[in-house]
Amino acid sequence: MPSSAPSAEMVGRAAELSEVRRLFEGVREGVPAALLVEGEAGIGKSRLLREFAIEIENTADVHVGWCLDLGASRTPYGPLTGILRSIVTRMGIERVRESVGVGVEALGMLLPELVDAPTDRERTSPERLRDAIASLIEAAAERAPQVLVVEDLHWADESTLAILSFLLRALGRGRILLLLTCRSDDVRRGDAVSRFIGEATRARLLERLTLARLDEAAVRELAEQITGRPLSEAAFDRMQERAEGVPFFVEEIAGCANGSLPDGLRDLLLARFDRLGDDAQHVVKVASGAERPLSHPLITRLADRPEQQLDEAIREATRSGILVVVDDDYRFRHALLREAVHDDLLPGERARLHRAYAESLEAQGAGSDSGDAAALAYHWQLAQDDRKALVAAADAMRHAKSQYAFATAARFGELVLELWPLVPDAAGAARIERLDLLLVLGSILRNAGDGERALAVANLALAEVDPETVDPRLHARLLRNKALYLVNLGRLGAIPLLQQALAIAEEHIDDEAFRAELLNRLASRRMIAGDREEAIRLADEAERRAAGAGSSDQLSVAANVRGGSLAHLGEVEAGVREYERARQLATGSDAEMRYRVNYSDLLTLLGRYREAVEVAEEGLRRARELRVERTSGSIMAQNMVVPLLELGEIDRVEDMLSRDFVQGTLRVFRMYMSMTHVRVLAWRGRSAEAAELLQTWLPAFEETGISERQIWYDRVMMTVAVAESAGDLRGALDTILEMLRDDRPALLHQRRLMLQGGALLSELRAEGSAVADAADAIRTAWLAQPVQLQDDAWSTILLALLDPHPDSLDAALRCADGDDVPVTFRVVLRLEQARMRVQAGDRATASTVLAEAAEIAAALGHAQLQAAVARFATDAGLGLRIDAEPSIGTDPLTAREKQVLELIAEGLSNRQIGERLFISVKTVSVHVSAVLRKLGVSTRTEAALLQKNPSHSAVGQPAVVA
Repeated sequence: MPSSAPSAEMVGRAAELSEVRRLFEGVREGVPAALLVEGEAGIGKSRLLREFAIEIENTADVHVGWCLDLGASRTPYGPLTGILRSIVTRMGIERVRESVGVGVEALGMLLPELVDAPTDRERTSPERLRDAIASLIEAAAERAPQVLVVEDLHWADESTLAILSFLLRALGRGRILLLLTCRSDDVRRGDAVSRFIGEATRARLLERLTLARLDEAAVRELAEQITGRPLSEAAFDRMQERAEGVPFFVEEIAGCANGSLPDGLRDLLLARFDRLGDDAQHVVKVASGAERPLSHPLITRLADRPEQQLDEAIREATRSGILVVVDDDYRFRHALLREAVHDDLLPGERARLHRAYAESLEAQGAGSDSGDAAALAYHWQLAQDDRKALVAAADAMRHAKSQYAFATAARFGELVLELWPLVPDAAGAARIERLDLLLVLGSILRNAGDGERALAVANLALAEVDPETVDPRLHARLLRNKALYLVNLGRLGAIPLLQQALAIAEEHIDDEAFRAELLNRLASRRMIAGDREEAIRLADEAERRAAGAGSSDQLSVAANVRGGSLAHLGEVEAGVREYERARQLATGSDAEMRYRVNYSDLLTLLGRYREAVEVAEEGLRRARELRVERTSGSIMAQNMVVPLLELGEIDRVEDMLSRDFVQGTLRVFRMYMSMTHVRVLAWRGRSAEAAELLQTWLPAFEETGISERQIWYDRVMMTVAVAESAGDLRGALDTILEMLRDDRPALLHQRRLMLQGGALLSELRAEGSAVADAADAIRTAWLAQPVQLQDDAWSTILLALLDPHPDSLDAALRCADGDDVPVTFRVVLRLEQARMRVQAGDRATASTVLAEAAEIAAALGHAQLQAAVARFATDAGLGLRIDAEPSIGTDPLTAREKQVLELIAEGLSNRQIGERLFISVKTVSVHVSAVLRKLGVSTRTEAALLQKNPSHSAVGQPAVVA
């Protein structure tokens, strides 16, 4: 009789189980966590999580999904579909629809049972799918803690990894525990899984738990449980020598009949298999070809044995511990067993087996979803049928693309290309012409975030184009797409490609909407390059074509481009009017979001910071309504960060940056955010880190800055911030002067840099440096601006710093204490005023003004300004006393704390406050604690009462320190 399947209790994992329990306790308190359980094959990763799941089955919902071993043909969203379907089963379809809202349409692509009709891709997007998945998990976590188990991460497809990476960052609240298992010896350096693990670990989004081999005592305990008898020392030594502490191998060796031990690992794994009867061996061989659990009807069809004979064979295979029954399906007890049996097949056996699987799937109507299409591609490849593998791969590419699983779609598209020369009439088999395939594949790769491969495919396609015979529309689209890929990579060459595409469209394509799109893209590139007049001309033409085609969104884009171009020419009022037209014309969400992104950026450049934040915040609220807050909304979040920094809300900026909004996105978006990262590090006095980050990104900024003028200015801003943080004020000023000498078009970006030049001059002048020539250069450049950009608060401040006098400094300080001026100038101007008072002999007033400057600098947490104030106080011999809290009669709360207090008074929870203000729950908690402390109360109710009746304030006397 075959030996029984091992059923021993888990041993030697008490410490590891305690670690999982620890994370779960935090999750129950609302702190999400993620853990990667890793180790070599057979080490007990799945067993550990099964034991944990049994412990918590009455207190949490546990959902398990498996990544499938399909070689290179990975199934998109492999484990996620099973997890999501399990959640839906627990919650019920109606509750899911209520919780996810319009996102249910996107979820319908993975779970068709949620929608009444097939999901229309035109009405959804990758962003909505990701947000819908996150929203579903969060909704489930409101009813019970959710434990999501992803098994065999080493076989995960890139689309699954992308969603998991998104979820790690997006699920910042709720009772959610994500558990991943990974066979560490199957992860290769540099592959997608390795990159995912590395990035998530570096970002501290994922804890890691490595399972070590069992010690001698645990090995003995496990073996004796299985054998039911004590082991002799000789037998134990032989087991130790062979199993080396790997639990799965201990089980296999302990289960060997008569204690006989095979020589090699392969033989060890096949020992149980070799003891089976012929029918049972046949069933196991058949099962080894399956990439997923086998249903009984399928194994019946494939095994081709009489029913009773088959039942006996399956019973023998399960009793032996090779196969197990899970949810009425059959699967191998361990993946290593499947691999050993499958690898032991002869080439002919293997090909016939996979052909049988493929034919069986086709007979069932496979190909109706991406999982079946991926499996067909896998089986036909191993069946060595190139034509059918190409057909299946093309279908799998289309299915994965329809589900926005772009990385998986790219893998199948590249497989189609690989098989193309091996298949006569490949175009007919794949149902797509080669150039059309390359067009689609390039777009897929771009959406998968692989800009380099997208560009390579576009180059391959264009190299194969014969202008005399190719469809003009296809040719124009290939040129347009290559231009887009170059832009995404921050490289030169987009404009000539768009011009060529436009020329083809004008001559051969009767489609005004397409021409309008090309004109708008070209106009946008011209605007970004600084050629504003040409951008306006092209936008005017795009508007004419869009009007003829009735394309409201292209009309909106044209107004958008025109508005930005006019503003950069100094026609600010006209530009603002165009942006309002863009808002009114936008009918689709893309055009609306584009308006909000570009208009908030313009408001920031004009120094209208509060308005900029309001426009961006409204955009984020709109993104939340569309369920794209964490994705498309993240681009809007970037435009909030800069004005918030200028307003001095450094804590909020750091909180937003920590959420890693642009993870996994295109390089050009990461470049924008990196500039703010550098400025924040410099602000905090972390000059070495700021310099290192600058050096990392400098080559990219220099390359892209040739064609994108705003990126060129961002490079200048980073360089100035790093030099200033390191104490190299002259170097920072020289960078600004070099900017002014540049003979290319000047954009609004230079205004903030010239203003900073005034602050640098103030410090250098105090050090005794000669700065007259630099002051003249900055003054000349400022006065050369169009009239609409002069005679404002910034002008008053800059001119006062260039040539300081008591009256001009007083006027400048009044401007700085108002709105729409970078808050750092409240310190810069007070410091300059204090210097002037000392020179005039009025040391008492100088001390008062300097104390105000010190208090503001401390509140801002601005290291350079704090150092500058302290340095002058020491040099001037002024006794500096700084209030730790604001003086009596002033409001003790910061602007952000006031907002938090107002929402406390509305009765909102920390989570609701975080959602309203777009900050994390942790940050809200910090602000709430500060509010209670400053108001001298102990509860939120008392704080709310004080907010409604401030005359009863409990704030005590301020603390004064020397």
